[in-house]
Amino acid sequence: MEKLTLSPEKITADLVPQAFGKRGMIWTGCLLVLCAIGLFAYIRQVTKGLVVTNMRDYVSWGIYISNFVFFVAISLVGSLITAVFRLADVHWSTPLTRIAEIIAVSAIVFASLIIIVDMGRPERFYFLLIFGRIQSPIMWDVIVISTYFVISLLLLYLPLLPDIKILLEQKGVGVDRFQKLYRFLGSFWKGLDIQEKMNNKAVTLLCVTIIPVAFSIHTVTSWLFATTYRPGWDSTNFGAYFISGAFLVGAGGVVVAMYVFRHVYKLEKYITEMHFDRMGKIVVMLALLYLYFNVNEYLVPAFKMKTSEEAHLMQLFTGEYAPMFWFAIFTGMLIPIAIMIFKKGRKPLPMFVAGIMVVVGAWFKRYLIVTPTLLHPFLPMHNVPASYHHYFPSWEEWAIAIGSLAGAMLVITFFARILPIIPIHETIIEQHETAE
Repeated sequence: MEKLTLSPEKITADLVPQAFGKRGMIWTGCLLVLCAIGLFAYIRQVTKGLVVTNMRDYVSWGIYISNFVFFVAISLVGSLITAVFRLADVHWSTPLTRIAEIIAVSAIVFASLIIIVDMGRPERFYFLLIFGRIQSPIMWDVIVISTYFVISLLLLYLPLLPDIKILLEQKGVGVDRFQKLYRFLGSFWKGLDIQEKMNNKAVTLLCVTIIPVAFSIHTVTSWLFATTYRPGWDSTNFGAYFISGAFLVGAGGVVVAMYVFRHVYKLEKYITEMHFDRMGKIVVMLALLYLYFNVNEYLVPAFKMKTSEEAHLMQLFTGEYAPMFWFAIFTGMLIPIAIMIFKKGRKPLPMFVAGIMVVVGAWFKRYLIVTPTLLHPFLPMHNVPASYHHYFPSWEEWAIAIGSLAGAMLVITFFARILPIIPIHETIIEQHETAE
């Protein structure tokens, strides 16, 4: 951050929400169209049943569960950037904390929705709550996701209270129409010392709590696979494998959001090249860690090459899914490492490109975790239709999956329109402390 040439008035003017321009309206319109198409496809699925998908007896999990695992993974960024950095008293991350919190909340919301989509009939979620058995890993997932969502929402809301007080005092096109919402969210906040102390204690407690919960949500999600007896999933490595991958894609998502918000809202004074440089080092470290777990995940079964694992591994390495597999490995890990390991690669534009590669590679990696394994059960397929031997999502599945991704970005877009994406109050305090 630039060294104290910025007054509180200037910081506030720079960081209050701005009305959408032409580009913002076009972006929002495109996302709404994609969401509408996804909703239409979902109505078709509810009306006609899961027969409109290409999921069958063997591939009973498809692109929906791939999306679910992706959303759960990217939501981990809230605990990484917010909780870990807050507890470590890392002040340079202040401009990034709310971006991370917004991504985490929007991702976990759509992770929950995509599970209901995968169930076929939405009322089955109600039956899960009424008749669910605690012995089932699916119930563990429901419990831990709900807990994580509540904590993430509080971690977004509580640090926002001082900024809401600032927004209530502002006038302008960007904030006038949301004054009722701001009053509803934080009119009780007066900025008293006792309120500040209680708020800080609550945020610290939430930061301490969300770290084990975040580890639990990704471990439990991995157990949904590891406790299902299938080639490629019968692994004790899955918990750490999922957590390391979640840290990577979450950090990559923050890098992409940093660049977009910095460019669109002209935040070069607040999200500086220093932030990209340090986030680049973190992403390289996380990519190397995830690469290690990938080697561990495939090397051991490949060395033993049990008959049940052989077909699955060969299909990934040299068969039908090989192009996607190597695309995910190179795009999601190797090329970003090669870009960001050098200082020039940790500039904003190269970081943006590398961040997109990490996120795209991560989505395809989740697809590969789900689908190829289901096509290779321990008992070979006999006397089944030819379509059971292959899986490619129907247009309804693609529409719903893309619509859910667009929905998550739409939530982030609305957050950025209504709330400051960089904490105003914390930025002013840090500027003042640095000046002293």
